[in-house]
Amino acid sequence: MNHFDSTNNISLQFGHRGKVAIFIDGNNLFHAARFHNIDIDYNKLLRVLLGDGRLFRAFFYTGVDAGAERQQGFLLWMRRNGFRVVQKELKTFYDGTRKANLDVEIAVDMLSLAGRYDTAVLVSGDEDFVYAVNSVAYKGCRVEVVGFRSNTAPKLIDVADCFIDLGEIAEKVRKEFAHGIKDGDLHVSHQPPPPASFIEAPPLAPPCSPSTDGPAPDVHEFHPPIGSIIEAGAADGLDQFPGGDFIRVTDDQ
Repeated sequence: MNHFDSTNNISLQFGHRGKVAIFIDGNNLFHAARFHNIDIDYNKLLRVLLGDGRLFRAFFYTGVDAGAERQQGFLLWMRRNGFRVVQKELKTFYDGTRKANLDVEIAVDMLSLAGRYDTAVLVSGDEDFVYAVNSVAYKGCRVEVVGFRSNTAPKLIDVADCFIDLGEIAEKVRKEFAHGIKDGDLHVSHQPPPPASFIEAPPLAPPCSPSTDGPAPDVHEFHPPIGSIIEAGAADGLDQFPGGDFIRVTDDQ
């Protein structure tokens, strides 16, 4: 298992990453990012994770609260920036908590599409994906796991070909807020309230692959924070990130 060197933008892994499929566990990422007081800019994250590869699909899996109309602007932004959203209605449990578990959907998509992509990038720290990651690797695909180290299961890190610690590249994927607007004014969530706020950072060379010198991504569009909603779509083999279908980020877990 290799680690991305965030200091020198150098990967210890050799070889071209080819077609890249990105699978983001939205609920897991949201809670981990809030724990670390970070708001993720998904446009920056997508560019960083894609690196020198060609985008096959970028999936975002999340629970949805159908009544959150305020987040429609964010859905539109996501739709136009390269994500294909897989969503499930939040369920309310007897204790009042609301959850939507999409682990099965993520594992099925990773396995069913294996062979159509060269590299799978799983953004999650959930140990439940260990078997799925191994199965994808046995099919001949490279698998990279992305997450905050303290929130990522060691067994999941061990089975990956490469682990990218979001804590080490936070400056490259954090969100830039418009002047005078604070995260608390934008975030709409039914989750517990750990703090979250961030600003901006320079773009990053591709993780887990030889660094490439290319123009820095131009990311100046504003969008609501991580706990909103997301939906979008990306076509096969896109180097850029056009629009598609879409979803929102509710973060229950």
